Amino acid sequence: MAFTVDTVASGLDHPWGLAFLPDGRMLVTERAGRLRVVDAHGTVSAAVTGLPANIDVQGQGGLLDVVLDPNFAANRRVYLSYAEAGTGSERGTNGTSVWRGELSASGAALRNGTVIFRQRPKVASALHFGGRLVFARDGTLFITMGERSSRPRDAQDKSNLLGKVARINTDGSVPADNPLVGTGGAATEIWSWGHRNVQGAALHPGTGVLWTNEHGPQGGDELNIDRAGRNYGWPVITYGCTYGACNPIGEGTAKAGMEQPVTWWPKPSTAPSGLMFYTGAGFAPWRGNAFIGALAGQVLWRLTLSGDTVTSREALLSNRGERYRTVVQGPDGWIYLLTDDGNGKVLRLRAP
Repeated sequence: MAFTVDTVASGLDHPWGLAFLPDGRMLVTERAGRLRVVDAHGTVSAAVTGLPANIDVQGQGGLLDVVLDPNFAANRRVYLSYAEAGTGSERGTNGTSVWRGELSASGAALRNGTVIFRQRPKVASALHFGGRLVFARDGTLFITMGERSSRPRDAQDKSNLLGKVARINTDGSVPADNPLVGTGGAATEIWSWGHRNVQGAALHPGTGVLWTNEHGPQGGDELNIDRAGRNYGWPVITYGCTYGACNPIGEGTAKAGMEQPVTWWPKPSTAPSGLMFYTGAGFAPWRGNAFIGALAGQVLWRLTLSGDTVTSREALLSNRGERYRTVVQGPDGWIYLLTDDGNGKVLRLRAP
């Protein structure tokens, strides 16, 4: 299908997350620890003040995703995920945290901020933070987290929050119907486990069920239907292999009690980041398709679906040489992308 690519804004430092405000402006995070407001003309604001303290900008860490409260029009609440540096006895470590604040009417400042979630334990690593935020239809908040690279076995340990997807209420409390509530020794925030590094998440528009994508090692990148209380296998099963020599990892590609991906990518890794289901009118033939940004793969994947089955994959934008961090449907029905580099862009795909 023909489309035009517009550069809406540029000059952003590794933009990571994008959320549309009700007036059509965009909140865009920069991994370097800044939040910007981008208007329809592509004007990038000065850095929004009042961000959380202790944002640890190193490696894959820094300021990550941004989402608006479902009741933003009334409460002005914004949620940010970020790599939070440890203090005191935890100095030298970090972990994925979620912070909630209220955006001023002008958009220039965040106020009344508070941390509502912290990954446990903090780890000395600059890798695999996850960090994608998605609101469920019931108003609870999903948080994706990596296993921090150096501790893959912890993805199978339900007493911690490494390699997990969490679900919390907006005040940070645990929903009573979370799958491990009442399980002795378990971290009750857990929704699912056995993940490596989940950087894409979205609700299916028809079912309201959470779908996620995650980075494999060398190959083995996955798209999953992320259901409560399910084990997604890492590092026991994977379609990937070790870096370099490509030796097998774990026990193979399948095991009883562990979920299979909806689809997966062989090596070389495509490195999926960002996930969206298209529901707009502008690209009617694409309605119901899933879109996934790819970092190493430097493409935008378009996946056609039949129910929960992927029936085809198409690589878009493969000739631009850009890393696609985030993909979002705009209120105008077009598709918006963030490119991941030191001169990061907001791109818009629209009909010609």
